[in-house]
Amino acid sequence: MLNKFRKSEKGFTLIELLIVVAIIGILAAIAIPQFAAYRTRAFNSAAQSDLVNAKTDIEAQYADSFVYPN
Repeated sequence: MLNKFRKSEKGFTLIELLIVVAIIGILAAIAIPQFAAYRTRAFNSAAQSDLVNAKTDIEAQYADSFVYPN
């Protein structure tokens, strides 16, 4: 009778679910620091780009009026 009951059951066991949750946790622990490093690099690149644009604007104003802005 127990075998009949088990064969008709569908779904995952608690062990299988715990293993999946553990694997997802491990992957998240690896991915989150990498994502933070990518964000830091992106912010630094954006800041450098802004500085280059500001320098270009200042030099363009100097070329027009021969005076650097204050």
